[in-house]
Parts: sequence; structure tokens; C-alpha cells
Amino acid sequence: MGKRSERARGAAGGRGAELTVEQLAHETGMSVRNIRNHQSRGLLPPPEVRGRVGYYGPQHVARLRLIQELQAEGFKLSAIERLIGEHGADADRFVGLRQAITAPFAAETPEVVDREELRERLGVEDDELIARAQKLGLLVDLGDERFEAPSPALLRAAEEVQRLGIDLGAALTAIEKLNRNAHAAARAFVDLFVDELWRPFDEAGRPEDGWAEITSAVERLRPLALEALNATFRLILTAEVEQAFGEVLERKNEEAP
Repeated sequence: MGKRSERARGAAGGRGAELTVEQLAHETGMSVRNIRNHQSRGLLPPPEVRGRVGYYGPQHVARLRLIQELQAEGFKLSAIERLIGEHGADADRFVGLRQAITAPFAAETPEVVDREELRERLGVEDDELIARAQKLGLLVDLGDERFEAPSPALLRAAEEVQRLGIDLGAALTAIEKLNRNAHAAARAFVDLFVDELWRPFDEAGRPEDGWAEITSAVERLRPLALEALNATFRLILTAEVEQAFGEVLERKNEEAP
């Protein structure tokens, strides 16, 4: 095997490279033209060449999906190039870092329910309520009157809310407010990571021996963020309950003859 083929094999990982460029395009939903464009920009490593045919593997799929996700979040290709490193050198490390950031805290298997089951469990027949639940990410439309609940725990919580006599629409309104606050809280911890850990690492040229430490820091920061958020919420919830009941009692006393 020539040196060029050896380099291609090394870049492609050498294992699991079984997809042609057309099959890779089908797998990722990306056009062949865009795939070749990403490769020419250095965002995608070259395929493993066998008999004049280039073959791509799981690492290529992961790289392209990362690019797609970053583009969906508003990043331009020029920004993605800077983000994952010159000629894609840091892309694989960035994939690992992103997985550490986005990995679930605990395994929860999504649950599939149909409209009839939603009606029985939640009393939901209103399309508007279902649309609101989808917008919040509580339900994902699978077609044919079937829905996926990414978090069955939230679905069970909705059932409990119903049993308490709380209107589901009112509960969804509360969840909408909670989502906005949760985004702000998550952003605060992301900013903390970026400002205090990533930026110094990036300004230092992303040293090779620093990647493991950065990834480890992300893995430790996630549960710490959740613990801090839970503790803060417990304190605030207690204070809000005390204040609300205090106001109720005051009004009752004022109304008493």
C-alpha cells in the first residue's frame, strides 16, 4: 500500500469505513457536493481509499452531524472551522467534549404513546395542548397519531398533576416559565465554563495535554451545576411557599369580621 493510501487509512480510522460518499450522503441527509466541500475545507478527513473508491466510517458520520448541529445553532462554516481547529485537527476532540457536555445525567428510555393513550392518561383531546407539549419538547410527533415522550418521567409527572386536579393547560404554562428560567440557569453555567476554563485553554493554543483535563472538568461541572440548581430551587421554593401562605393568611385575617 502506498503512502497516500496509508495516510488516508490513518485519517479515516481504518475501522468501520464501509460507506461510499453516496451512502454517507444518505446516512447524514447531506448532499455529496456539501460533503466534498467540507472535505476540501479540511472539516472532514479523507476517506479510506480501496480500489479507487473512497470509503467513510462512523467518525465521518459523527463529524458531519457535528457540523450540521453547529450550523443549526447558527454557526457559519468559517466559525466552525475556527471552533474545531485548523484543518479539522481538533474536531474529534471537540466531538468528545460535546458528548461530555450533552450526555444525559441518567439513562431514560423514551416512551411511545398514541393519541388514545394520551387521552386516557392525561385527558388530552385538544390539539392545541398537544402542540404546546411538542413545542416544549415533552412530545415528539412520530406520525400516524403516535408520539414519543423523550422523558417518561415528565409524562408521569403530568399524570400526577392531573390527579391533583390541576388543569393540564395551566401546568404547561408553568413548565413554559420553568423552561425559560432553566435556559438562563444553564447559560450561566455554560458561560462559567467558557470564561473560566475554555477561554484560557483556547488562548494557550489548546495544548495536547490539556484536552483530558478540559473534558474531565465538563463532566464534573455538569453534576455540580445540577446539585447547585436543585439546592437553590429548594431554598427559593420554600421561601415562595412561606410567602404565598403568609399572604393568604393575612388576607383571611383582613376579611375576618
